[in-house]
Amino acid sequence: MSDDGHDIEGEEEKEKELDLSVPDVVTKYKAAADIANRALAFVLSELKVGVKVVDVCAKGDEFLQTELASAFNKKTKTGDKVEKCIAFPTCISLNSCVCHFSPGGSDTTTVQEGDMAKIDLGCHIDGFIGVVAHTVVVQSEDKPITGRAADVMSACNQAMEAVQRMVKPGMKASEVPAVLEKVALAYDVRVVEGVLSHQLKRFVIDGNKLILSKPTPECKADEAVFQENEVYSLDVCFSTGEGKPKVMNEKETTVYKRALDKEYHLKMKASRFVFSEINKRFPTMPFTMRLIEDSGRTKLGLVECLNHELLHPYPVLHEKPGDLVAHCKSTVLVMPNGIDRVTFAPAQAVETTKKIEDEEVLKIISSSLKTKTKKKKNKKDKMEVEQ
Repeated sequence: MSDDGHDIEGEEEKEKELDLSVPDVVTKYKAAADIANRALAFVLSELKVGVKVVDVCAKGDEFLQTELASAFNKKTKTGDKVEKCIAFPTCISLNSCVCHFSPGGSDTTTVQEGDMAKIDLGCHIDGFIGVVAHTVVVQSEDKPITGRAADVMSACNQAMEAVQRMVKPGMKASEVPAVLEKVALAYDVRVVEGVLSHQLKRFVIDGNKLILSKPTPECKADEAVFQENEVYSLDVCFSTGEGKPKVMNEKETTVYKRALDKEYHLKMKASRFVFSEINKRFPTMPFTMRLIEDSGRTKLGLVECLNHELLHPYPVLHEKPGDLVAHCKSTVLVMPNGIDRVTFAPAQAVETTKKIEDEEVLKIISSSLKTKTKKKKNKKDKMEVEQ
């Protein structure tokens, strides 16, 4: 039994049963994905020139919580309530900011005309997760995006079209980075280092099977072979800069996840309060401190939790000022009949002079997401053949 109340051993025993071969599991993944998609659409509708980022993030989280509250309220066969929660808090990262910007209530960051905004959020139903990220340019006038913004957004969108077609059973994670590099070359941008696509499992947002977008001597990943009935959170990110983001200010970090493999008896009362709230409300999923309590007591208690590695931080990363970063994330189900991309958003219209010419990449993008099945001969056809 883990300290978050989940029976880990029992869940491991049921893991084979609780994959996509179980219709109820597929239903819950798709229900969570539907809420995530609608939350993303809502955030996009709120993202206007002059609004504060923190206000839109808070509205996004509130939307997720409201929609989850009205879903799957029927108790399970054992009489338990279905667990439902935010699986990734609403983050809105602007321009050269790569990811994880979900500020506290006192932050004054405001959306400006022409800002490139990356929205990232997600939720789960009964531990089955739907996450999504999307990039848009905020503008008062509805017109196609041009210039370097169009290049990096096109790269991101086309890369996602390719990668989702590469998670078919039997294909390897190590085959993905080369394709991403070819897309980056076509649009004269860089693949952002450190970006990971993870397998999703019940109550696990960062499974051991992963795709490393850009392997380096310092950052490598074990080989993974995709299999039927698996679920993945596919993450692609490109930059007009070097693609080597850094933490500029550690105080910007507000998103954390409970480190389930760490235990420590906290000394301070404030720390025990914070840790108790985290275990009660976000035992396994990433959260923003804004949803716990924005006070001096919380900030004080957070320090001791971090000093003893009870939480994994999701740092806010930045490219250099003036660089533009585009980010896409989709939840995909590896079904027996092909790939089902269950989280997404319509891409903005872009105009770019650049395009992909590599035949291998074009072949991947033009391939079907669905698996072709041989049509069975009916009785009449069989009789005609025999005659």
